[in-house]
Amino acid sequence: MKDRLALAQGWFRKADSDLADARRTTASEGPYDTACFHAQQAVEKYLKGVLAWRGLVIPRTHDLEELQRLCTQLEPWPELATCDLIDLTAYAVELRYDAEFWPPQPTAADAVKLAGQMRARVPPDTNP
Repeated sequence: MKDRLALAQGWFRKADSDLADARRTTASEGPYDTACFHAQQAVEKYLKGVLAWRGLVIPRTHDLEELQRLCTQLEPWPELATCDLIDLTAYAVELRYDAEFWPPQPTAADAVKLAGQMRARVPPDTNP
């Protein structure tokens, strides 16, 4: 069984991979729905990495607001508490199955920007 450091590092590496893919896709001709999906996945994994680092059970959810609430209950984290993650949560499932939703590049760029901000806000003591 992995210790909590190894588990957190695994989450952060996967999150960084999702963020890199979202950035590449956003800088290309698209499709931008996948960039939005990977941005959501990156934020989800950064938050789950924090929970793993703290030794908590990782919930099986794509709900970023729920993960945000769990993280901010652990300790004061004003930079995270003020992030509006509602739009990103919808990119986990709804976007993938909505045949009518094809976001434009600026929407993907906003999602990637938020994911990058989340990466920068991971507290240094939880960032292996």
